[in-house]
Amino acid sequence: MSKLTLGSHPFLLGFEQLERLVERTAKSGSEGYPPFNIEQSGENAYRITLAVAGFSEQDLAITVEDSQLVIRGRQSDDEDGRVFLHRGIAARQFQRSFVLADGVEVAGAKLENGLLHVDLNRAEPETVVQTIKIDRG
Repeated sequence: MSKLTLGSHPFLLGFEQLERLVERTAKSGSEGYPPFNIEQSGENAYRITLAVAGFSEQDLAITVEDSQLVIRGRQSDDEDGRVFLHRGIAARQFQRSFVLADGVEVAGAKLENGLLHVDLNRAEPETVVQTIKIDRG
């Protein structure tokens, strides 16, 4: 018996990319650092907020790679001979990835009070009706 996948169903032509998207999303790390929120800020607008206390703008990088929003953080090592008796504040690097749907674009990002806000907008979908001419054979 063969496994029926989304891309192999006869009524779903061209959905192989969706199947790859589901696999990529399932493989993305489920690590809890840094914590984040996702909220809908308008009818076609979203905001992702990450708690990045201790990171400066220079320590953060935001890129969109192949319909995937990638947020990376790496703090510079500036301990300058400090001796910690206890170090409970995490100073580790991170990478968070979010898969973006077609038509969703990054509108901007803002670092405020230890929170990184990334605003996303979805373009209004266009209704397209296409008439196909039938050629005589």
